[in-house]
Amino acid sequence: MPHFQAHLHDEAATAALGAALAHAIAPGLVIYLHGDLGAGKTALTRALLHAAGHVGTVKSPTYTLSEPYAVTLAGQPLSVIHYDLYRMGSPEEFLDAGFREDFNGVNICIVEWPEKADGVLPAADLDLTLNVAVGGLGRDVELRASTPAGHSCLQRLKFAPNL
Repeated sequence: MPHFQAHLHDEAATAALGAALAHAIAPGLVIYLHGDLGAGKTALTRALLHAAGHVGTVKSPTYTLSEPYAVTLAGQPLSVIHYDLYRMGSPEEFLDAGFREDFNGVNICIVEWPEKADGVLPAADLDLTLNVAVGGLGRDVELRASTPAGHSCLQRLKFAPNL
């Protein structure tokens, strides 16, 4: 499956990628976000949500584990649900919380720390990895499609980082 790689020089470039993703996503998409603490996963999600039309605060769901947001995508109202599974102790906590029901083919689900629910989390359409670049200057990002829906998302993505 296809992939996309880029270097994001600063936070503005990370926000620009989030905005570009907002215009490429489609209902039902499942996106996994990978990267260390401070890599920019929540910042990217915040930019995506604002570009998708959410007005207001976008907080990290570190303590609540999930935060739903109502947006309108291509004239269709839907939910984008942002998960942060960092504090989960086991995959069973994901099931006990009832989160699996949110992955219904309509909601867009964005999951930080998906490895914390390995084995019970529905498969990703798109894996996005953010890493702090060598020397701490900016971020390196890679997006990898693993399904036809993820492939279509990458084909719609229109993003050119400032080089």
